[in-house]
Amino acid sequence: MASGVTETLDEAYERLHTTGPEFDGWLSNHGPMAAEAMVRHGHAESVPEWLDGYMERLEEFPRGTGPIGTDWQEALGDPRRIADWTAYFRREVTERPWREALATWWPRLLPGVAAAATHGVIRVGHAVRALREDGEDADHVTELAHGLAYWAARWQPVPGTPATVPSLGTASGPATEAAEAGAGPAASAASSAGSTAAEALAAVPRIADQSGGIRDRLGRLADLPGWPSAVAAPRIPAAADGLRSWLAGLVDAAATRYLWYGHGNGVMLVHSATAPNAILRTLPALDTQLWAPSVAASWAAAAALTAIYAPGAPAGPAELPDPPAGPQAAEEVFARAVEHGDEHVIKFADTAADVYVRTGRPDALAAAVRAAALIDR
Repeated sequence: MASGVTETLDEAYERLHTTGPEFDGWLSNHGPMAAEAMVRHGHAESVPEWLDGYMERLEEFPRGTGPIGTDWQEALGDPRRIADWTAYFRREVTERPWREALATWWPRLLPGVAAAATHGVIRVGHAVRALREDGEDADHVTELAHGLAYWAARWQPVPGTPATVPSLGTASGPATEAAEAGAGPAASAASSAGSTAAEALAAVPRIADQSGGIRDRLGRLADLPGWPSAVAAPRIPAAADGLRSWLAGLVDAAATRYLWYGHGNGVMLVHSATAPNAILRTLPALDTQLWAPSVAASWAAAAALTAIYAPGAPAGPAELPDPPAGPQAAEEVFARAVEHGDEHVIKFADTAADVYVRTGRPDALAAAVRAAALIDR
């Protein structure tokens, strides 16, 4: 990426790192993620003005309460320690290569993938993409520290999933083909129902009471009939290439399903696609032994958001926008998202563009257009 464009993102990070990761209670600060997406899609010139308006909503960076040390597990999931976690991770990513710090902390944080409605892992995914594509300058590395800190402070598991990552080389959650080889016909039959990500996502049950915030809704999953079998259903490959392909299929399915089901909650269902896509973007920076638990966590996040926000019935065809056409369709959809201005619309258009480039499916772009219609600025 051109140095001037990288400087635009660095300037955005510098401004945003003076603000807290949340505002108005516990709404997530999307500034770093949206700015990175705009820069990535050739809209760097729009970032400063967009930030001028967005930062009016943000709050000052909070004060710390004390250093985090060997007792770090006690501070997981404690939002009062966000400043302490940020100081901790700034040391972690500057005293050793950022990839080493990520390799240490990714398996520790991964079981808490639901943190801040998945915004912890999403922010980390955007930071990793910037580091891999732009280079490892100080502001980019600092943004990774902020993302990891937010994830740690809001760490929250999805009900029905393990609270720790198993030993490297084994998967958690959904069955893998390697595990099925000796699991017997009953286990194989159970998992074959979700042999593809799209099939598994279509089979996810819904909570009956879709009211309240995400923490209330996630709490209802424990009592949802069929949830344990749904979260364990997918047949996830064991080989690295298969894992990446399956996760890409999950992102594709979640993004295109938004076209039909986004009306359940226009904002929150965006994350059923953007969270697994953040993990997909991070895979190349991780040891392949971490890929299986990463894919399992992606599935848990997408399935949980579907279960607690997706409506039971799809929208009617008359409610859906026509898919954009033409050789510049993806660029046009992202430009519309920037013009719309909402941070969720921008992030979802970023993921939809990934899906379109990978699959050529126009319904992914139509889903991004629908998000702009469902989400108010």
